[in-house]
Amino acid sequence: MEFTTLPHPSPTPDADRMAALIDPGFGKLFSDHMVVIDYVEGTGWHNATVGPRGPIALDPAASVLHYAQEIFEGMKAYRHEDGGIALFRPEENARRLNASADRMAMPNIPEAMFIEAVRQLVAIDRDWFPSVEGGSLYLRPFMFASEAFLGVRPATEYKFVVIASPAGNYFKSGAPAVSIWTSEYSRAAPGGTGAAKTGGNYAASLVPTREAFDRGHDQVLFLDAVEHRWIEELGGMNLFFVMDDGSVITPPLTGTILPGITRNSLIQLMREEGLTVREEMYSIDQWRADAASGKLLETMACGTAAVVTPVGTVDGKDGPFTIGSGGPGQITSKLREKLVGIQRSSVEDTHGWVMRL
Repeated sequence: MEFTTLPHPSPTPDADRMAALIDPGFGKLFSDHMVVIDYVEGTGWHNATVGPRGPIALDPAASVLHYAQEIFEGMKAYRHEDGGIALFRPEENARRLNASADRMAMPNIPEAMFIEAVRQLVAIDRDWFPSVEGGSLYLRPFMFASEAFLGVRPATEYKFVVIASPAGNYFKSGAPAVSIWTSEYSRAAPGGTGAAKTGGNYAASLVPTREAFDRGHDQVLFLDAVEHRWIEELGGMNLFFVMDDGSVITPPLTGTILPGITRNSLIQLMREEGLTVREEMYSIDQWRADAASGKLLETMACGTAAVVTPVGTVDGKDGPFTIGSGGPGQITSKLREKLVGIQRSSVEDTHGWVMRL
């Protein structure tokens, strides 16, 4: 598919852009352009454009506003030391988006089209990489139902859009390890949409996330919806538990947990380091007991935005407990350094994960 590039009538002045990029935070600053591709049932994907970022016109009866047919991805572009730009495993983001589309009764987008849309946006907004150490260009591809229709059925018209946001640190606290709050709310249930990256899952997490923030924590932990006992994931990240016998536990993908691309990458890296990774259920009570006995050495959270982050303290209705010294552990630090090194080309990519643009 050919992309049409529309001229920007008033791009951000260089001085304003450079000043904003000194400390962009996360998710507050946006680049000048976006990609939009339309879909109509019977016609397929068409009308691919790269143009000025701006409001999207929607009919008040657009299906997404009433039945929440919406999915998205989160990924990053990295600036390498030689000035080149690269993506990390973008084909996995395309595949996960299509898996989400299947669950939400939405059309698949060809993998090559997904990657080209991302490439086009990064190319035109390549000057939007932040100057802050560890900064990147966070990319948000998303798809939503745009058909104006109030019947309860899958829509026949959709839009696929990609926007970009210069990103600094994900967490604001600046602490060496994050603190999490164990929620009494449920994020997902068996047979639901927990494995899909759809906005409704995140909407359901907003009240418990606010509760965690109000209590001074960085993130919220969700347990299973049936027994409210088994650890599933944080509000936006997967979890790993490093034990003193050289094994690592991570909750299994049973349909209620988002299959993280960073999670998958870390499992491969851990096994290459000689660690035994066990995908098995792990309870909140066992977590507390293992932390108290010293059997648990480290807990790490991972995701595209935060990469690899140590968990220092956990709180909830039964009171707080601390993992190890409450700071980053050796395994967490080593894995973060290796993964970030691969993404930014300071460590050799032996897996073919990095796509140079």
